[in-house]
Amino acid sequence: MSPSTHRSCLGGRAPLCGVLLALLASPAAAQEAVTLDELSVAGAGGDPGRLPPNGLNLRTRDRTASRLGLTPLETPASLDIVSGETARLRGQDTIAEAVTQDATGITTIAAPGNGNGAFTSRGFAGPNSIQQLYDGTRFYVGANTVTFPFDTWNVERIEVLRGPSSVLYGDGAIGGVINVVPKRPVFVPINAARAVIGTDGVARLALDSGGPLGQAEYGDTFAYRLNVSSNRADGWMRPKGDFRNLAVSAALLFRPSADLAFTLSHDLGYQEPARYWGTPLVEGRIPDLIRFNNYNVRDAKITWADNWTQLKTEWSPSADITIRNTAYRLTSRRHWLDVEQYSYNRGTGLVDRGDYLEIYHSQEQVGDRLDATVRGSLFGLPNQFVAGFDVNHIDFRHTNNFYFDAPTTSVPLTGYDPGLFPQNGRARPAYATQTSQASVFAEDRVILSDKLSFLTGVRLDVPTLNREDLQTGSRFEKTYRALGYRFGLVYNPTPDSALYAQYSFATDPVNSLITLSQSLAGFKLATGDQVEIGAKGLAFDGALEWTVAGYRIVKDNLISAIPGQPTLSTQVGSQSSQGFELALGWRFAPGWRLDGNLALLHAQYDRFDQTVNGATVSYAGNQPIDVPERVANLWLTWDVTRDWTARVGLQNVGQVYSDFGNTARRPAYNLVNAVLDHQVTADSRLSVRVYNLFDKVYAISGNAVNGVGTNWLLGRPRSVEVAYTVTW
Repeated sequence: MSPSTHRSCLGGRAPLCGVLLALLASPAAAQEAVTLDELSVAGAGGDPGRLPPNGLNLRTRDRTASRLGLTPLETPASLDIVSGETARLRGQDTIAEAVTQDATGITTIAAPGNGNGAFTSRGFAGPNSIQQLYDGTRFYVGANTVTFPFDTWNVERIEVLRGPSSVLYGDGAIGGVINVVPKRPVFVPINAARAVIGTDGVARLALDSGGPLGQAEYGDTFAYRLNVSSNRADGWMRPKGDFRNLAVSAALLFRPSADLAFTLSHDLGYQEPARYWGTPLVEGRIPDLIRFNNYNVRDAKITWADNWTQLKTEWSPSADITIRNTAYRLTSRRHWLDVEQYSYNRGTGLVDRGDYLEIYHSQEQVGDRLDATVRGSLFGLPNQFVAGFDVNHIDFRHTNNFYFDAPTTSVPLTGYDPGLFPQNGRARPAYATQTSQASVFAEDRVILSDKLSFLTGVRLDVPTLNREDLQTGSRFEKTYRALGYRFGLVYNPTPDSALYAQYSFATDPVNSLITLSQSLAGFKLATGDQVEIGAKGLAFDGALEWTVAGYRIVKDNLISAIPGQPTLSTQVGSQSSQGFELALGWRFAPGWRLDGNLALLHAQYDRFDQTVNGATVSYAGNQPIDVPERVANLWLTWDVTRDWTARVGLQNVGQVYSDFGNTARRPAYNLVNAVLDHQVTADSRLSVRVYNLFDKVYAISGNAVNGVGTNWLLGRPRSVEVAYTVTW
């Protein structure tokens, strides 16, 4: 027991003391009490301690892969726990950078249309297949767009669960789940600030402050945490390549007793991202003379504003029962005013521009989640059981100019006038939806022996969608039932190793559920199942951490056009993926560390037909759109001296396709990033960061028309930032 814990126990208020007393009073439940309540202390705002800045965190308890608060060694699933400190030390300022460079097998297909927050995992792509959470709560995707969270400064850790996960969070998680866990209130004072300047006009400022509130006698009753981060840049695209954003995260903890805690928090995100939708291909490539050109109109606008308020309550009426409730409200306001499609015209030598779009999103999500965990025995065996319900109501309003038949405009490759958005093509109210969702869920873990445990789970979601056309007044209503379940075995031959096997069943919406159109409302939810086996472990006194997994996923009920009737669709397709994943963290010599992961998969459409020019075309055997079959990350860390540390990161992403026919190819790429840190004083650090060291031209996402690539959305060119961080 640490001195600080000892002092808290003498005070009689810390939840950890209740855990320790419970262990003394109930030895049979000792393992299970620690499993759950250690995490409750962190969640309630006790000093959870920072995760190690490197490593796989196989001993860290989480609630993304299971609501029972298990460690990865106790969980029959593939889970990455990325420390927020790891992301910040590696110069990863966005959630997308941290997830794709540190987690296993995740790539980004970020674009302004999806909120710069879409990913691929295990052969599946997009926000309707890779679900995103904030502090364990699901965001409902509106029109394929998620815009929050985006900044790593306020992140305690990012938990990435790979594979079908509907049993935990409902439909929309066949590829996996990304859960961003924010920093929490702490009772030990924390203060930090960071200032950054860089090429392309980059400027960043950030503040982190936390600690107890009130007089000394109430010092372990109230605590707070405040994080503010602001970023701006001129950007590398001209014009309209500049961006700016602001992220604020504030939380207040009230802990009136050792077994009861309330946490009220509010998070704000405001973004004006670069108004850049891609660069046209010229004869299948990006010429150097247009690499930094932006073909959007002069008055283009993109703004996203998100606000998230939640009240969390945690109560442990006894050592064997824990009850949690989370009530929350999320609002999102989004606006786009752009010309979004560009293609090079060989005949004229000009860039043809189309899709003059103005769109507004207004979204409000209100919900409540309650669950209770009971620790005891089942047929004489140690057992943990959690059950609960989740209810949501989402109001969504879509304003657009889809009625507007704008003419195609053309501009030269260079030396062009961007022009203005046509005033007769502005948006008008289009449709509104109200979605009510109720779900029940349960999980159970029974310890069959000192080395073998069995985990089961089930969840049923019943969402009802009401949609009104604001132009015609027509309405329709649709109710779905989505069932997810899984069961798995974990065998621990030693306390530091695990073998596991799992089967899971999940569902995906046909499209973004809360904005589903009437033409798609008659289709069933897509379904998928997965079989996975794997192993995890630590060796050499924790100097080596490793995980390995193999899996197969099959997804049915894809959408396909009816042969001979191109305006109608049917649900006949199927898609599968099978793969191998490896991750490790290794301190292989004093001052040296290697962290890396590798994902290899084979993904294909098993049945998928479409009508093209009156003929039926089968895409069976083709690689799914936007899905690479190889993803690898490697980070090498060298403590040169006591005050100097060098980090080099390598990312490899395999080739992908922008069309079903696999003719519009986007090539594989390798990126190298480097960071050099100097510990100026015990409380300050100077960092030099170099991104895309070899200035690789690469595409994050892209479009295709009739099997021909038309434009690529390019990634960041070589750039440099200098950061200074202080703590006090």
